[in-house]
Amino acid sequence: MMKKKQHGFTLIESLLVLSIFMIITSVTAFSLKPHSFIVDDNGFLTKLQADLLYAQQYAISHQCEVSVMFSEEQFTYSIYSRYDLLPLVERKYSPNINVYGGSLPLYFKFLTDGNVSKFGSFYIKTSAKNYRVTFLIGKGRFYIIEEK
Repeated sequence: MMKKKQHGFTLIESLLVLSIFMIITSVTAFSLKPHSFIVDDNGFLTKLQADLLYAQQYAISHQCEVSVMFSEEQFTYSIYSRYDLLPLVERKYSPNINVYGGSLPLYFKFLTDGNVSKFGSFYIKTSAKNYRVTFLIGKGRFYIIEEK
């Protein structure tokens, strides 16, 4: 009689493959952790830029002053209309992000024509990089650049 050849894996072979798979997976998961800070930083900068543009457009379309206020201690920023008691936007950000004033304080206004009440720069320090937010003279234009 001929013996039938069995197809399959032994228990030891299966455990060996699973343990290699688990090691590779855990190494990958731990290496992705530092990238979450970069995603948080980029998310904050994108939201901030969108909120500042919203505040500027709100000031123009509603013909009222809109105030932008940062609270360094509470890690928040708020955008208020001159006539509303409730904020238009209120955002909380990560304690790993520090926002501090420079030539522009952390409280400024968009006027009814979209210009900013004061011009200058404030700074953002994240866990990975430093940024400068600069408001230009006239028309309320601003940009965010990475500091080296």
